[in-house]
Amino acid sequence: MFRTFALLLVTAMPAQADGFAAISERSSFLALVEDKDLRIGMFQLTLQLSPEGDIQGSALGWDIVGTWNWQDGFFCRTMDWGGKEIPFNCQLVEARGAEKLRFTTDKGEGDSATFDVR
Repeated sequence: MFRTFALLLVTAMPAQADGFAAISERSSFLALVEDKDLRIGMFQLTLQLSPEGDIQGSALGWDIVGTWNWQDGFFCRTMDWGGKEIPFNCQLVEARGAEKLRFTTDKGEGDSATFDVR
């Protein structure tokens, strides 16, 4: 139950136009995330995205695994978080400099989560 609640919090923040610029090319996205951690501190959430399309990480003590690809200018992924399937979704990715990335579900029409890039 707590994991479900935490997952909803991670994804339930409306997108805002506050200095973020959309990323439309896979190469631009990879330049920002390759060999970096994506983090949301309040959830102890850390993700690593490989150029080959693997997702590895953890949140609140549970492992996250999955796969991703770039489709028509969107980050598309499927994941499993501690045995809970997180369904396939394509997301708008926006960057604010090299230190913040915002992912907005449903190709930019849904909820968003902002990550620190380290």
